[in-house]
Amino acid sequence: MSTQKETRQRAGTVEENALRLEPEKAEQIIEALNVDLADAYVLYHQLHKHHWNVEGAEFLDVHVFLQEVYEDVEAAADELAERLQALGGVPHASMTTLAENATVEPEDEDVYDIRTSLANDLEMMGDIIESYRQHIELAEGLGDYATAEMLREQLEGIEEHAHHIEHYLEDDTLVTESATN
Repeated sequence: MSTQKETRQRAGTVEENALRLEPEKAEQIIEALNVDLADAYVLYHQLHKHHWNVEGAEFLDVHVFLQEVYEDVEAAADELAERLQALGGVPHASMTTLAENATVEPEDEDVYDIRTSLANDLEMMGDIIESYRQHIELAEGLGDYATAEMLREQLEGIEEHAHHIEHYLEDDTLVTESATN
C-alpha cells in the first residue's frame, strides 16, 4: 500500500466545472445538494432499520416495500453526489459530516411498531419533499436547469413512496380483529 497522500480537492471547496456554471452559482447549488445528500442517507438508514424490524401480518409486503424505497433513496443519493461533483464540489461522505449537515432528525435506536415507524418515515419524507421544492427553485433561479430536472425526477419518486406509506397507514385492513388478539 502506498504511503503517499495527496489531496486532490479539499472538502468545502468549489472548482471550475465543465458544465460552465459560474463557481458562485455552483457553490450555492452544491451546498443545497449536500444537504439533500445528507438527508437522503438519514432517510436511507431509517428505512433500512424499519425493513429489518418489521413484523406482523403484513410483514412480507412492508419488508419488500421498504427495501424498494431504501434502494431508490440510495440510488438518488448517488446521483446527487455525482451531480455536485460534476459542478465542482465535494460530496459529503463521512457519517459525521452527513449527520451534521442533515436537516432531518432520525428516530432513536429503539424498535417501534410498524405503524409508528412508517409515520416517522412519512414525516421525514415530507420534510425532504419541502426541501427538494426549495432546491429546485434555487437551481432554476441560478440557471442550472439540469440539476432542477434531476431533483424534480427524484421528488416525483419520493412523493410516490410517501403516497404509498400514506396508504399503509390507513385504517382499512384485511387482518381480522380476532387475528390481532
